[in-house]
Amino acid sequence: MKMKLLFTLCAILLSFASFAQFEYDASAEFPYGKPNPAAPKQITDYEPMIGECDCISTSRNPDQTWAEPVAMKWRFKYILNGMGVQDETLKEDGRHSGSIRQFIADSSRWYVHYYSSAGPSTVLSVWEGNKTEDNTIVLYKEQKAPNGTDGYFRLSFYDISKSGYKWIGEWINMDKTITFPTWKIECTRKDPE
Repeated sequence: MKMKLLFTLCAILLSFASFAQFEYDASAEFPYGKPNPAAPKQITDYEPMIGECDCISTSRNPDQTWAEPVAMKWRFKYILNGMGVQDETLKEDGRHSGSIRQFIADSSRWYVHYYSSAGPSTVLSVWEGNKTEDNTIVLYKEQKAPNGTDGYFRLSFYDISKSGYKWIGEWINMDKTITFPTWKIECTRKDPE
C-alpha cells in the first residue's frame, strides 16, 4: 500500500514538473502562448502582433511593376516555452512562409530565420535588428542589388497597434541613401481587443 502511494505521489510531482516546463506554451486559455518572464524583456517587442491578422500582400513583378495584391493570413505565436516567437504566412497564391525569431541578449539584437515553401533551402536566411524608439521593428540582411551594387535588404514592421500593422521589404544601398521597396503587407487583426 505504501509503495502504491509513493508511486502516485511521484506521478503527481512529475506531472507538475512537466506542466511548469511548458507553462508558457500554447494552451486552450492562451492559444498563441505567453512570454516567459525569464526571457529577455524584448520578447514583448512582438506582443502587438501575437495572434492572427488578415493581410494584403503586394510584391513587385520581374518588370518592377507592382503585382496584383494577394490575400493572406499572418499568425504570430510564442514558442520555446515563451522564449522565442514564430510566425507563419498562409497566402491565397499557395506561397507560404515563416520565421523563427529569437532575441540574443549578448548581442542585444533580434535574429530572424526565414523559410518559405516557394524556395526550400538547406540554410535559412537570417535578418538581424531591433525595435526602434518610434515603435518600429527594423531588421537587416546584406544583399546585393540585381546590378551587383552592395547593400541590404531591410524589413520593417511599422504603424503597429492593437488593430494591426504594416510591413515593408526594401533594398537599400550601403549608406542608406537609396531605397527601393519590393514587397509590402498591410494587416488587420482578426480579434481586435
